[in-house]
Amino acid sequence: MRNTSTSWSLTRSARAILKTLLVAVATVTFFFSSDLALPQSAAAYPFWAQQTAPETPREATGKIVCANCHLAAKNTEVEIPQAVLPDTVFKAVVKIPYDTNVQQVGADGSKVGLQVGAVIVLPEGFKIAPEERITEELKEEVGDVYFQPYSDTKENIVIVGPLPGEQYQEIVFPVLSPNPATDKNVHFGKYPVNVGGNRGRGQVYPTGDKSNNNAYEASAAGTITRIDKQEDEDGNVKYAVSIQTESGDVVTDTVPAGPEFIVSEGQTVKDGEALTNNPNVGGFGQKDAEVVLQDPSRVGWMIAFVCLTMMAQIMLVLKKKQVEVVQAAEMNF
Repeated sequence: MRNTSTSWSLTRSARAILKTLLVAVATVTFFFSSDLALPQSAAAYPFWAQQTAPETPREATGKIVCANCHLAAKNTEVEIPQAVLPDTVFKAVVKIPYDTNVQQVGADGSKVGLQVGAVIVLPEGFKIAPEERITEELKEEVGDVYFQPYSDTKENIVIVGPLPGEQYQEIVFPVLSPNPATDKNVHFGKYPVNVGGNRGRGQVYPTGDKSNNNAYEASAAGTITRIDKQEDEDGNVKYAVSIQTESGDVVTDTVPAGPEFIVSEGQTVKDGEALTNNPNVGGFGQKDAEVVLQDPSRVGWMIAFVCLTMMAQIMLVLKKKQVEVVQAAEMNF
């Protein structure tokens, strides 16, 4: 009887272990298959920005951290109202112009279209308007853009992208202004708005490594003896450039696929001389603007003041005409 009980206990343990293994295998399979079916590469740019600057994308110097990886400077424009009333929805338009005929180097070295992205740092209390507050007309202007808060505590900082550049050279942000009557941390007045716009891939990864969207230079002076094309198991292509120095040593520089070589075997190069062209056609730009959170009562008093001023001017004109009539009558008398 004891042996039967022991055997039953072992069977239950074996079943529990088998069940745990099956659940683990199913979980791993689900995650790997979901990554293949629904790749999350589009979240890379916001993810990198948030990882390098978790509190705010704007440094103490005023520079937005995107400029640390996107080294080329390009123009970015922003259109925002001069003044807004509390608890109202308005639009901020970020313009990211570039030549749509150009193509950038992809991560695998192929030529692809440029993507764009933007970050907007709104004043405290301002945020992206909820869907029910956005008009149908404004929804059409916004399109299918997904607005991502910079963090759970930073709803006033919003990131979008990467997006297809051909469709989104103008990104419309539907912004909801705060109401000082309900939020005591917000006050009427003038506030700064900081905007950054990017087109194309960066030249430096957040780790500090160079991307293939960059020019590569010789690490030593000498003669190029060989340029070997290499391919790993995943099909990634790179080139090994062998440089023989005057002392006879051979230095090997690795160049990823993408940049085009402007040197050839047998050519003499200097230390730091370019081996490839610079394939970058994109860049980053930022713009600063201001918005006034206007008190409606001040607007009312201003309108009243203007009306009173106009009335006073009219009364003065009428009084002047009356005096002129009286003077003319006295002269005739």
